[in-house]
Amino acid sequence: MKTQTFRKARRGFTLLELMVAMAITSVIVTVLVTITSVATDTWTRSRSETRAARQAKVMLDAMAKDLESLVSRRGSDSEWLYASISSLNAPKVVSSQSGDTNAAELIFTTAATDRYAGQIGDSFPANVGDVSTAAYRLAYQDPIDGSQNRDTSTFALYRLLVDPDETFDKILGAKDLDTAFNTFSGRLTEEQNFVCENVHQFTVTFLVEVTPAATGSGTAPKPKIVRLTLSSDNSTGEFRLKGTGIETNISTAAATAAEISAGRLTGIELSMSVLSDAGLARMAGGQGLKPEDYARNVYHYSRVVNVPSM
Repeated sequence: MKTQTFRKARRGFTLLELMVAMAITSVIVTVLVTITSVATDTWTRSRSETRAARQAKVMLDAMAKDLESLVSRRGSDSEWLYASISSLNAPKVVSSQSGDTNAAELIFTTAATDRYAGQIGDSFPANVGDVSTAAYRLAYQDPIDGSQNRDTSTFALYRLLVDPDETFDKILGAKDLDTAFNTFSGRLTEEQNFVCENVHQFTVTFLVEVTPAATGSGTAPKPKIVRLTLSSDNSTGEFRLKGTGIETNISTAAATAAEISAGRLTGIELSMSVLSDAGLARMAGGQGLKPEDYARNVYHYSRVVNVPSM
C-alpha cells in the first residue's frame, strides 16, 4: 500500500496538462512581445518627433529673429532681399514622387543681434553701422565634410551671417544681392554654419499687400494680401525686394504683375518638413517612403513672421 501511494505521488503532468500550459505560456509571451513592440515603436516615434521638433524650432527661431530685423530702404535701386528656388540632386521621399524637393535659398540684410559673434562693442569696427547679411540654403550633403556620399549625406540647412564690416564693404547698396553675395557663397555650407539636418523641404511664401486697380465704380479698392510661394513647380522662381519695389517672376491669379511690383512685403511664411532618422535611412538606401509611411517619418512645421515694411 505504501509503495502504491509513493508511486502515485511521483506521477508527472499528463500530455494534455503540458499542452494547456504551453498554450497559456504562448499567449502570455505573445502579449508581452506585442506590448513591448508597441511601446518600443511609440518611444522611437516620440523620440524622432521630439528631435525633429527641436531642430525645426531652433531653425525657425533663428530665421524669425533675422527676418524680424530685416533692413530695407525705399527710394533707391539697391536690393535688400533675394530668394530663389533651386533643385536638389537627392533621393525622393515618396517612391511615386516625381521631381526634386523644394529648396529655397534666402539672402537678405538684417540687424541681427548675433553680429560679430555676439561680441558687439568689443574690438570690432564701430563705424560701419549694424547691418549684416544673413543667408540660408538647403543642401544635400554630409554636414561634417560636405561630401556627396549617399551613405552619410542628409538634407542640411545652413545659415551664414556676414558681419557689418564685410556687408558694408562688399554687399550693401548692391543692385543684385545674389551677385554681391557670390564672394561669400562658398562659405555658406561649411560645417560651422550647419544648423539643422534631415530637412526634406524648406519653402518660403511671401505675403504681399497689394492695392487692386480702380474699377471706376467710385469706390476705392481695399488692399489685400496675396501669397507668392517659391515652389518646385517654378524651377526658376525668384523674389527680389528692392528700394524701387518688388521684382518677381512668380505669378498669381489674385493680383497683376504691376500690382505686385507696387505692393508692400508684410510677412514671410516659413515651412519646413523634417525627416525621421528611419525615413532618412530608407531614402539613403534608395527605397524611398511609401505613401502610407510618409506620415510616420515626415514632420511638418511652419511659422509666419511679420517683417518691417519700407
